[in-house]
Amino acid sequence: MPTSVSPRSDTEARTGGVAAERSAQQILGTAAYRGGMREVSTESRRDRSALTRVPVWAWRLLMAQLAPGERRRFNSEPIESVDYHHDLDYVGDGIPSHRLDVITPHERTGALPVYVYFHGGGWTSGDKAALTKYCASQAQAGMVVVNVNYRLAGRFHMQHMMHDAAACLEWVAREIGRFGGDPRRIILGGDSAGGQISALLAASASQPELARHYHLGGTDRGTVIGLVQHCSAVDFSVIFAPRFIMGLGFVRMLLPNRGKGQSLSAAARFLSPIEWVSPDFPPVLVTTSEQDFFYEANHNFADALREHGVEVEWLSYPRSVRNTRHTWQQDYRYPESQEVYRRLQSFVHALA
Repeated sequence: MPTSVSPRSDTEARTGGVAAERSAQQILGTAAYRGGMREVSTESRRDRSALTRVPVWAWRLLMAQLAPGERRRFNSEPIESVDYHHDLDYVGDGIPSHRLDVITPHERTGALPVYVYFHGGGWTSGDKAALTKYCASQAQAGMVVVNVNYRLAGRFHMQHMMHDAAACLEWVAREIGRFGGDPRRIILGGDSAGGQISALLAASASQPELARHYHLGGTDRGTVIGLVQHCSAVDFSVIFAPRFIMGLGFVRMLLPNRGKGQSLSAAARFLSPIEWVSPDFPPVLVTTSEQDFFYEANHNFADALREHGVEVEWLSYPRSVRNTRHTWQQDYRYPESQEVYRRLQSFVHALA
């Protein structure tokens, strides 16, 4: 059941918002906060990795301020060689969090592989709309792309997100054929929090304990043939490390009742995809950089996959490459993003 949310009066909302904004300036830095975070200065972005234990509310405020500008930048110069099918309800309850987009090439011969993508945003934020051009870039290379919204933390927790991810796959199995996709050739993908969701979903196919924990029916192992990870939150041990950018509130918010009565580190096992790696994992493409605050998590994940004999394709950039901050892959303007797209498309077609 969703976590209950207590309504606040208008006065409480206004005064709470002012206090939140003042505290956000202290935590995130006045220079970074000014201008509604429409453009964080180069200096602030360079120093973002120096932030430690940012609380959930400050993260949500930051993401809310950044989102409109990112959505415009990431989707400028729309791709016209694909067909867009927006806001399809994959659950049937009419809520925006249960909508997905399907993007297909204009011209196609036969059934195409299906790339199912979950956006990031620290589990609290984000929307599929920011990923439209990223997804269209992959579709024009000869695949059907499914761009997914899901319920977010604050009101909901990890079990809700996993149920949404599983429901999306069920929808794909039923419906993707009419868009020219092959439901037997699915590649899951995501960035940051979305990468974690897609990796847990892939793991649940071969890990009954994980599937039972989230009350999942199980993912058909034969249909998920690959996994793509962009700067993903795949090893929660880094969140517990001293001076990590995210506070432990990010772990608590993903647990029922915020983890009350549980060992936080023990409960995090069910949040951390690296804990569920096995030889049954599908091949994985990992893209990250030394500027990414989840770099160590991605490196550890790739090592664990290799130790279990799983095929891993690794693309990482050194700290000196300036266009490779966390989830840079969404911004098509960067040559480093274009290299990611080339590698991703090659990876998908090699599997399919």
